[in-house]
Amino acid sequence: MRVVVVGGAGRIGARLVALLRSRGDDAVAASRRTGVDVLTGMGVDAALAGADAVVDVSRSPSMAPADARAFFATGTRVLLDAGERAGIGHHVLLSVVGARRLPGAGFLQAKVAQEDLVARSGRPFTVLAATQFFGFATGIADAATHDGPSGPEVRLPDVADQPVAEDDVAAELLRVVEGGPSGATHELAGPESMRLPAFVAAGLAALGDPRPVVVDPDATYFGAIVTGDELLPGPGARLGVVHHRDWLARR
Repeated sequence: MRVVVVGGAGRIGARLVALLRSRGDDAVAASRRTGVDVLTGMGVDAALAGADAVVDVSRSPSMAPADARAFFATGTRVLLDAGERAGIGHHVLLSVVGARRLPGAGFLQAKVAQEDLVARSGRPFTVLAATQFFGFATGIADAATHDGPSGPEVRLPDVADQPVAEDDVAAELLRVVEGGPSGATHELAGPESMRLPAFVAAGLAALGDPRPVVVDPDATYFGAIVTGDELLPGPGARLGVVHHRDWLARR
């Protein structure tokens, strides 16, 4: 099977490419490093030629809502059009659990718009929505950092989260590719729920980041108000196998 992984040099894409190649599949890691640019279309048709599936794990270089929306809209249309020309039988998109429940989070709404583009394209597709990756604790902290009385501090609401290991995301994407298009969205989360501030604090501590994490009921999550289980998956979600404590220990 020939699979093109768009964003194949990133934290998820590189893992997926390695898994595919370990099984003997022809995996193409497509990114600007390899001459494939989904914004301009450069190299896209050549990369997708002869492919059975395309997996889009590309990430907007900017978290600003307008930038992210433009990136995902343009890149997704380019991939869908190229996929139709190439006759690709499965378009796989990686998205985010809870995005539709957080209308105030502009970046996540850009992912929702991307999901809708794929679902309405008429192309055979599957969307995998994952919770936040273990390695993204710093990104969450950066978005929630404010000046405090003793210096920068991370302010987060005390809500539940169920983050997942990057290796588990790649393994689930492999399963999705092998299963063929479902025409639906499936969810993936880590094996255990934890409080968002505790998750971020543990990630920062593992990196030696001195920023304190402060529970703030008025804090937002990427601009959205979170009060309950918005970050948690639904009851039918598949669960990863890597526990956060084990992931931290390996770091």
